[in-house]
Amino acid sequence: MKSARYRAGAGTGTALWLTGALVLCSLAALLIGPYPLGFVEAISVLTGRESTDQAETVLLAIRLPRVAASLLVGAALAAAGACYQTLFRNPLVSPDILGVSAGAGLGAVLGIFLSLPVVAVQLLGFAGGLGAVLLVGFVAAAVQTGDRTLILVLAGVVVGALAGAATSLLKVLADPYDQLPAITFWLLGSLAGVKTADLFPAAPVVAAGLVPLALLRWRINVLALGDEEARALGVEAARLRLIVIVCATLITASVVAVAGVVGWVGLVIPHIARMIVGPGFGRLLPAAALLGAGYMLAVDTLARTISGAEVPLGILTAVVGAPFFLWLLARGRRAWA
Repeated sequence: MKSARYRAGAGTGTALWLTGALVLCSLAALLIGPYPLGFVEAISVLTGRESTDQAETVLLAIRLPRVAASLLVGAALAAAGACYQTLFRNPLVSPDILGVSAGAGLGAVLGIFLSLPVVAVQLLGFAGGLGAVLLVGFVAAAVQTGDRTLILVLAGVVVGALAGAATSLLKVLADPYDQLPAITFWLLGSLAGVKTADLFPAAPVVAAGLVPLALLRWRINVLALGDEEARALGVEAARLRLIVIVCATLITASVVAVAGVVGWVGLVIPHIARMIVGPGFGRLLPAAALLGAGYMLAVDTLARTISGAEVPLGILTAVVGAPFFLWLLARGRRAWA
């Protein structure tokens, strides 16, 4: 009992420390950029005091929505990654394991190919991600024999490959001077054009996905033991697995529709969180969300300041994530769940 209370207290302390660091990083990100802002100037804008029109435009219309979007996207992808890795008991699993990222990418690319407005592109991206996972579930349900988890993963790989092929076809058919650059940039991930209005549809969906995961955190811990052990402890594994998949899919599809396909966040960040707070899902979920938000904030700040041109987020996350993952492999596999 004393050990459990100690771990809970340690988890709370870590969450508070990460939250404080995230607040400081967010304030720093608001000040950094091609048009630098002073701390006093930023406070004046935020509190409604006298300030220049240019400072108000930069802070309220450009930088503040972008910082909020990076926090939302990073937290969502890292939380979804932690869910999938716990659910499938595999440290190599990421949020796109069931084809959600590929499906969302196909939907958004179709919207760009049809020259639809931004809102329609985001809606098609969201619908594409959900449709891909529904197709995976249908295929897995049609197969009556074998390991259910393995069948889900294999179906996700197949559906993701089909969505990728359809996306490549649309890229071939797209206008090379107008549509193709937009498609390519979106598929690499970017928050360059995000506005406050883009966050209103995504934020409630992310919250609706995270709340059940937080409420079911102790039962999700049991899933890591396997289906037989879960049933022995009174947990209906099949229903709980479906709930986790639906919630994680909603979270992933909603932010991919806003930011494009951003890789490595949901794969690497849960590893770091697990190294800090351990495998317990009650501590892992908030730690992964906070670390993911901070990581995406740092990457996005670097993307808009590293050069005169905007650098896609997917490039930077791969540059940072791939060497870190190789380092993890070099250390050797350790118990993680």
